[in-house]
Amino acid sequence: MEKRTDRPSRPVTERRTFYDENNRPVPRRNNREDRPREPRADGDKPRYPHRPAADRSIEMLFGLRPILEALNAGRTLEKIFLLRTTKNSITQDISALAKAANIPVAMVPLEKLDGLTRKNHQGAVAFVSPIDYAPLDNIVARLFEEGKTPLLLILDRITDVRNFGSIARNAECMGVHAIVVPSRGAAQINGDALKTSAGALNLIPVCREPNLKDTIRFLHDSGIQVVGCTEKAEDSLETGAVDLTGPVAILMGSEEDGISPEYLRLTDHTLRIPMAGQISSLNVSVASGIMLFEVLRQRLAVKS
Repeated sequence: MEKRTDRPSRPVTERRTFYDENNRPVPRRNNREDRPREPRADGDKPRYPHRPAADRSIEMLFGLRPILEALNAGRTLEKIFLLRTTKNSITQDISALAKAANIPVAMVPLEKLDGLTRKNHQGAVAFVSPIDYAPLDNIVARLFEEGKTPLLLILDRITDVRNFGSIARNAECMGVHAIVVPSRGAAQINGDALKTSAGALNLIPVCREPNLKDTIRFLHDSGIQVVGCTEKAEDSLETGAVDLTGPVAILMGSEEDGISPEYLRLTDHTLRIPMAGQISSLNVSVASGIMLFEVLRQRLAVKS
């Protein structure tokens, strides 16, 4: 049976009128953007936290061809990620050029690349370094030619970006001439590192070396003693058991397990930082500042 009603039908396109408490017509808000927005409890975080954040294109390159062109142009790349299943002439050229320039290359699964960027990476992502790495042998030769006493800082597996930035800030303040890092297992130098260093990474040279063993041997041959900072050392820093007024390179290790044994065996001396607390461990950036201050203290005492 047909349902009847006395209410007149309303055209589909007719807009319903709304009234406020004073019976005055008010416009209807159809756009969600016009509605008052209440703050969310999560602090306005992205709705999809599993997706990577928006990329800063100045720090990243995407695609095989752009990365190959960047290498041919001599651009300084921090690290290159290639899709593990991609093997062609371009990837071979990228790997060869990267090896010649001491740029680490990682063969990774697709999930890793998708986690780095939301853009169409085509199986290749590279981080552009905000600094240009300097050759260590040129720096050492120039320091001796200028009559300066070299002070270098070697970092073994310092992977935290902010720690690295803080260490660079300490180094610049204490007169370090260059920071030496391995090409693999080192912190990525990016915008966060530059910010934490308070601009020090724009002032102090950073040398990326493919093999720290060969680097330490080179420093020995150049007349530079290598002093490792480790809690296992017999000599304590405050005793002045080691003369740090001559050419010296301070070796700092990772916070997890310190200096690698293979590098520790090559050091000329080892020193430990005295501590009186119960924790008996320091952040590596703090420890580097203490070690470098002792070098500066001894050198200033000789000058006075």
